[in-house]
Amino acid sequence: MNLKEKSWTLIISVLLSLIAGIVIGGFISGKSFGKKFFFSSGNKINTVLDIINEDYVDVINMKSLTEKAITNIVNELDPHSVYVVPDELQSFNEDMDGLFGGIGADFIRRRDTIVITGLVKGSPAEQAGLIRGDRIITIDEVAFTGDSITEEAILNAVKGKLGTFVKIGIMRNPTAETIVFDIKRDAIPITTIPVAYETANGIGLIKIYNKFSHTTYKEFINAMARLIAQGCNSFIIDLRMNGGGTMDAAVNIANEFLSQGNKIVYMEGKAFPVKESIANGTGTCQDAPLVILIDRMSASASEIIAGAIQDNDRGLIVGRRSFGKGLVQNQIELSDGSALRLTIARYYTPSGRNIQRKYELGKSEEYNQDWIDQFSNGEDFNADSIKIDHSQEFYTVHGRRVYAGGGIMPDIFVPVDTTDITSYYIKLENKDIFNLFAFEYSDANRERLSKFNNYREMLEYLKTQPVLYDIVRYAEGKGIKRRSNLIAKSTNHILITTYACIIRNFFGDEAFFPVYMSRDPMVEKAVEIIQKGNADKEAIIAKKYLQ
Repeated sequence: MNLKEKSWTLIISVLLSLIAGIVIGGFISGKSFGKKFFFSSGNKINTVLDIINEDYVDVINMKSLTEKAITNIVNELDPHSVYVVPDELQSFNEDMDGLFGGIGADFIRRRDTIVITGLVKGSPAEQAGLIRGDRIITIDEVAFTGDSITEEAILNAVKGKLGTFVKIGIMRNPTAETIVFDIKRDAIPITTIPVAYETANGIGLIKIYNKFSHTTYKEFINAMARLIAQGCNSFIIDLRMNGGGTMDAAVNIANEFLSQGNKIVYMEGKAFPVKESIANGTGTCQDAPLVILIDRMSASASEIIAGAIQDNDRGLIVGRRSFGKGLVQNQIELSDGSALRLTIARYYTPSGRNIQRKYELGKSEEYNQDWIDQFSNGEDFNADSIKIDHSQEFYTVHGRRVYAGGGIMPDIFVPVDTTDITSYYIKLENKDIFNLFAFEYSDANRERLSKFNNYREMLEYLKTQPVLYDIVRYAEGKGIKRRSNLIAKSTNHILITTYACIIRNFFGDEAFFPVYMSRDPMVEKAVEIIQKGNADKEAIIAKKYLQ
């Protein structure tokens, strides 16, 4: 190599060194060069956050960064462990406690106005004189109308500390003046059992809807007492669309139907010693024929009840495969008002089943997609489409075969009924036509409809009115084209749904559900099973329901 070549080699080497120095210098400041941080396995995250807070080039919102970091960490666990921010925690605790400070009025947005749709019996709102159909115009002299107003904003404005007052400005009809009510907030119960009624001669139905809270068991006992007083001696417990909640409520409800010594559920985790719940023999309906209704939205506490009843051969499970949540969470509240809802154990049905669907850590999206795929693959329509893991085979107390690893399989499968569900009906639902029409129909006919003493009288009256014609014409005005052949096919379903929505505006959910479920295939199947005697304990053991 000659001198010229050596010179160019030296120049290139120097340039490369300078470039490397620039790159490295972009990541290591003179201040921290040579600094070494020591940490234990438990405080590395804090150490990194402290370094960022102290040395990062720009000012960072460390609170926001920390919240995101915690959320991302928890998201790497199972799909049911979650980090709850302070604003969400208060609402969750109210749901679980079954109480909050308010006025006791249910409301819903109708176009640009919030309308009262229900009143808690004996609540401050009812005592003050508010009625269903009232429009909320102002709260504490602040206007609450317009397209930007939300139900959540109304709820936050109405809720507050017990004993404080809130001024509610009401309009009774579009032409009336605003009436102001000064209402004292009180403890308002959050109902989880909207309805309990005699659905057929001697057969009582109790619907536990949406969730289980700390008040659910008390509500359940009161509902049972009313039905027994009416002469009911067989029961249908409707757990459809119930995503679960407090385990104690589920255990106590199952205990009402099980004999002393029957296992209800047991739990076990790495740092959670085995804990069993056993029936104590004090249940009020240990021998009553029993059917439990479930669907793909029935989860957690709902599955605990269904699993306990099924594994003890105590009643029949009717419907479709449940969600498949066999994990137990413990809520750990933090000093800033946030909380960690951490999975601490798995629960098992009496036969030893863990019904949790398969999941991988940190893959919640895939887990949720798998649940959606179950529906897309047709398992709500055909039992043969349900994938069963035959390697997880278990047996009930009297030898009936059951399976783990993906929800509770019903003893009797009832597919989604699509007989009179057409694309026209679905459009009415998707555009909220039933509720919108019911509100306007109720408003226009309030004087006449308010004279009925009960929902049955109103239902018979509505059947004499041209309600089908009215709602079809109303839907046309909302852009839904009239389709005569589809309307004819869906007539019964359209009418039942419309009647139920109108009736709810005057008599609440206690009237809505009996009307809406009057042609419910699952309820009809449950009634048939009980009437044939197939829900009796001896018949279940003999598998008469399969004959």
